[in-house]
Amino acid sequence: MEKKKFGNILTLGFALFAMFFGAGNLLLPPLIGVQVGSNFLIAMIAFGISGILLPFTGILSIIQSGDNFNDLGNRVNKFIAPVLGTIIMICIGPLIAIPRTAATTFEVGIKPFFPDMHVAWGSLIFFVITLLLAIRPSKVVDVIGNYLTPVLLILLALLIAIGIINPTAAFEPTKHSMIDSFSKGFLEGYQTLDVLASVIFAGIIISAAKAKGYTDKKSKMQVTIVSGALSSLCLLFVYGGLIYLGATSGITSTEVKRSELLINISSNILGQYGLIAIAVCMAFACLTTAISLTAAVGSFFSELFKNKIGYTPIVILCSLVSFGLSIKGVDQIINFAYPPLAFIYPIVITLVLYVVIFGKIIKDKVPYVGALIASAIIGLLGLFKILGMLSVGIIEKLNYIPFFENDMGWIVPSILGFSIGYFLRRNKN
Repeated sequence: MEKKKFGNILTLGFALFAMFFGAGNLLLPPLIGVQVGSNFLIAMIAFGISGILLPFTGILSIIQSGDNFNDLGNRVNKFIAPVLGTIIMICIGPLIAIPRTAATTFEVGIKPFFPDMHVAWGSLIFFVITLLLAIRPSKVVDVIGNYLTPVLLILLALLIAIGIINPTAAFEPTKHSMIDSFSKGFLEGYQTLDVLASVIFAGIIISAAKAKGYTDKKSKMQVTIVSGALSSLCLLFVYGGLIYLGATSGITSTEVKRSELLINISSNILGQYGLIAIAVCMAFACLTTAISLTAAVGSFFSELFKNKIGYTPIVILCSLVSFGLSIKGVDQIINFAYPPLAFIYPIVITLVLYVVIFGKIIKDKVPYVGALIASAIIGLLGLFKILGMLSVGIIEKLNYIPFFENDMGWIVPSILGFSIGYFLRRNKN
């Protein structure tokens, strides 16, 4: 592989890692380690599936379909891309992910040093920087990949390596079974929002690859896939390390705030420099993700409205809404996020998986529609369950659906929906 191509892959891979690695990715793994204790390996595998493997599959689904999410949606139905894309962009944009990055930066990166500062001032500074860097989307990938990510990776690697060499405490025994630990790790992966983000970020990386000269299908696919694999390896190292640090933190209370847990771990490992290191990590991780998401929201909705509303006004509006919600705080945003994610995640996972697995074999759209309808129904029932809108009797009956009790009930119905759609279409033909 020539030197220039290798350098481009490093830039794109590091940029993609930084886009994925935001507030939730830094806060969620340590608490998983605290909750599952000695079962940290099974939880690590589960979190890796939903937080790394499925997002990488999301990238593959875009590459197989074309250049962006619209091409993926059109594989199923022309209305899928705008409707599902709008829901995804709202979730990974101003509703959940972007405000969470600002709230996390304040709680972990600013508040420990300036305890009297109001959260609004911290968020304001954060979004001014985000807006200035996101206003020129053509520069987003290079700025993130060449400058911000290497610093972030070096600091995280230092924290994890020292924590593994000199663990704070031994593994705590856990009350969770292996299945419960797996379910815990898998479902926490939803909170990273990375499957939703992957189908959007893939388009950004593909556009950046084309801008660097990889315009033919083969070279574009190769560069994007290798970049995605590089980002996945970085995520695997960081997630595994952070779960391990949580499991060996010596903290047994599962009610501990995520930000406080992370601060405690970094202080125990790096001493007085721990707060500084984790503050810089958090600022870089959250900024890179916020910049990427803000740019993605601006690009998506300006294209959706056919440039009747321009990129810049949408980016400004997204920043203002995100600023208002960020004042709520990290834990409140995460708790608020779970119900909508429980609904939308199964639908997106189903779309991504079935296109990647069957896309080259089955071209007909009906089976994919059947799988998506089944997942949407189960997702809606799961949403009603979380919101307390279903009686105990109905929930007991729904628990007969495989894995519904573990909030993964979409798996079997989606298979049935796909199979029914396939055989109905085959018989009709």
